[in-house]
Amino acid sequence: MSERQAGDMTDAGVALEPVHRLVGMIDRGETTPVEIVEACLERVARHDGKLHAYVEVYEKDARAAAEAAARAIAHGHRVGPLHGIPVAVKDLVEISGRITTGGCGAWLERRSGFTATLVDRMVGAGMIVLGKTHTVQFAMGGWGTNTQLGTPWNPWDLEVHRTPGGSSAGSGVAVAAGLAPWAIGTDTGGSVRLPSGWCGLAGLKTTIGRVSTHGVMPLAATLDTPGPMARTVEDAALLLDVLQGADPKDPRTRGVADCDPFRDLKRGVKGLRVAVMPESERAGVDAEVLAAFDASLALLAELGAEVETLSGLPITFADFAVRTGTIIYAEGYSEVGDLCDRTDIPLDEDVRPRILAGKRVSARAYLDALKEKEAVKRAFSEVLDGFDALATPTIATAAIPLSDVDQGGTPAGFTRAVNLLDRCAITVPNGVTGEGLPTGLQLVCKAYEEPTALRLG
Repeated sequence: MSERQAGDMTDAGVALEPVHRLVGMIDRGETTPVEIVEACLERVARHDGKLHAYVEVYEKDARAAAEAAARAIAHGHRVGPLHGIPVAVKDLVEISGRITTGGCGAWLERRSGFTATLVDRMVGAGMIVLGKTHTVQFAMGGWGTNTQLGTPWNPWDLEVHRTPGGSSAGSGVAVAAGLAPWAIGTDTGGSVRLPSGWCGLAGLKTTIGRVSTHGVMPLAATLDTPGPMARTVEDAALLLDVLQGADPKDPRTRGVADCDPFRDLKRGVKGLRVAVMPESERAGVDAEVLAAFDASLALLAELGAEVETLSGLPITFADFAVRTGTIIYAEGYSEVGDLCDRTDIPLDEDVRPRILAGKRVSARAYLDALKEKEAVKRAFSEVLDGFDALATPTIATAAIPLSDVDQGGTPAGFTRAVNLLDRCAITVPNGVTGEGLPTGLQLVCKAYEEPTALRLG
């Protein structure tokens, strides 16, 4: 672990243990929910003044819930393996009675009147919500910045303020720095995978309908998907198992059969076929990112996967980014355009123009984009017929200094395509640069094939 990274293993106690190990430690009586929650809260107190991952920490309630969980477990009343495990939740997710700002300064007093289905499911499994984490305003941005409520600090470099990735920036920073063992993010064009990639985590972009979006502030309902951000793939599988399931409050979950995230998790990759992005897509990708990417592909091949580079795709990743953007802009403006049209309300002036871009998308352009989405999905399926996954870097660079960010651009060059294609994808850490910054490997799988993505990850 880099000397520049927040904290280290010697002072973290159980705070940096992955969840699947914490579950075993509770089983064996080696730790308790009280010890786990206290370890996280201690690191929040020590590090979050700089890291700025949390909007609000529910310290009193988290301690009370941990004590209750510890008593229940001690008396043989454990509700399940995740009883007493803490989790951080993106400040886009409603929790009854709590403030939910969506990263917007105008909503600092906006109190939720109901609770999101995904939170109900986590609490029902015995999990403890530690608090809400910072997001890019309205979830509209991939860099992770927020000029109104503050930009979380990527913990892999405590000297230079670098991009944490967005829009689930606080969730990525919290997990990477041991301020929570795992967290909830949402992904419309890469917002689970970008912060996971830049913060060295496993992040799972789920398929539409796999996890209910009821109670999650929408940006673009056509594309929005909640998902887990964790330290390991096994942890991502554990959290997916809790989050998934039909919800009468979210019609898109109806008819989606639950998957078994552990079905093939430890079967290895022998016999799987992995397509690799065309050589032409390597242009503009940092040399160290490409070196790590190539090393990962070589390892997959060594482990028995069949790895084949594609000669081309129906459209380029750049085209994917533009077409996905049309849908995000149009639907985003529909959601919060009235607020962004007002000049008397202070907003993040990097985000406002992105929302207002939707004002210029005509009804015809929006509907054409939805039609093209279906046509591209069909063409893409033909190219990838017979393959289990498509491999790309998660992001073209490691985290960059905030001073180098072009707010008119996006780091989501490889991630937006997955949302447009209605597929699932996982990003996993695959090495660090010479500066000690993580790089990510993205593995894109068919719709509802999260078990395959987890297996490859």
